[in-house]
Amino acid sequence: MKEYETLKQLVEAAADDVAKAEGGNKAAGTRVRKMMQDIKNAAQEVRKKVLEVRSAETSGSADNPTAAH
Repeated sequence: MKEYETLKQLVEAAADDVAKAEGGNKAAGTRVRKMMQDIKNAAQEVRKKVLEVRSAETSGSADNPTAAH
């Protein structure tokens, strides 16, 4: 799932700045807060995609009563 891969990349990209922010680097802390907002938005996209997949599976099986659940 493309959305999940994007989320993982954002988390990995934040790692260096998180370490710098823990060390007291204020600019890195600002970058981390911005990245956390981007991560939050990416996580929401993953949630939407999972719901779309689930809805597609549910509606697809309703059309075919012999489909396995």
